[in-house]
Amino acid sequence: MKTLVSRYDKKLIGQLPKVLFQGRIFVIQSNEEAARAVEFLIKQKILGIDTETKPVFKKGAGMNPVALLQVSTYDTCFLFRLNHIGFTDDLIRLLSDETVLKVGLSLKDDFIQLGRRKQFNPGKHAELQTMVREMGIVDQSLQKLYANFFGQRISKTQQLTNWEADVLTEAQKKYAATDAWACIQIYEEIQRLDANGYMLEIIPEPETTEMHGPSAEEIETRRKQKEQKDKNARKRKALKAKTNRRRNKARKEKEKLQNIA
Repeated sequence: MKTLVSRYDKKLIGQLPKVLFQGRIFVIQSNEEAARAVEFLIKQKILGIDTETKPVFKKGAGMNPVALLQVSTYDTCFLFRLNHIGFTDDLIRLLSDETVLKVGLSLKDDFIQLGRRKQFNPGKHAELQTMVREMGIVDQSLQKLYANFFGQRISKTQQLTNWEADVLTEAQKKYAATDAWACIQIYEEIQRLDANGYMLEIIPEPETTEMHGPSAEEIETRRKQKEQKDKNARKRKALKAKTNRRRNKARKEKEKLQNIA
C-alpha cells in the first residue's frame, strides 16, 4: 500500500530523479491549426490543462494576459500561443465542453485569467487542489504533489521565462507540456488510490519562531538596538545638562552685572 505524506519537504525534491513529458508536442500558432487540434482533443476522455504567462518584474505593474494554453492527452500535448492567435472560439468550445474531462491545478485561477481575454463558461473539469485537500494533503503546488505521489521531480526552472518570445525554446516546450501532462497522472493516481487504499503520514506544521520565542539572532539584534537606544538617551541627557549649566552660568553673570550697575 502506498504511503503519502500530508506535507512534502521541499528540501528533498532536489534529490529526486527528474521527470519530463516524453510524448509529441505541437506548437499552435494559427487559427487553422487551433481548429484542427481542438477536433482531435474534443474526442478524448481526459485532458490535462495549464497556462503560462509572461512574468512581470516591475513593482506595481499589472499582470500580463495568458500567453500560452497547454492541453495534453496521455501522449500528445498542444501548446496554443494565445499571444499570437488569441483565445479562439474553437478553444472556448473545447473548454466549455461537458463531455471531455479537463483536469488541472488551480484551474479556477486559469479560467479567470483566460476569461479576461474572452468570457466563457467552463465545462466538465476537476480541480486537483480540492481533491488532494480531501485526502488530507496540505501541499498545493504541482512540484510537491508530483514528488509526493510518484517520487519524481518536476523542474520549475522555466517558469519565469518569457512566454511571449517570438520562438519558444525546447526547454520551455518540455516544461509546459510536462505541467499539463502531469495533471492527468496525478488525477488518475488519486483515482487508483481511492479505489485501492493508501496510508497518509501526518507531518506536523513546521515550528515557527512566533511559537517558541525569538531566535538567538533576533535576541542579539534586539539587544544591540536597546544598547544603542540607551546610549542615545544618555547623550541627550548629558547634552541637556550641559545646556542647562551654560544657561545658569549666563543668568548668574547677567545678575552680577545688574547688581554692579
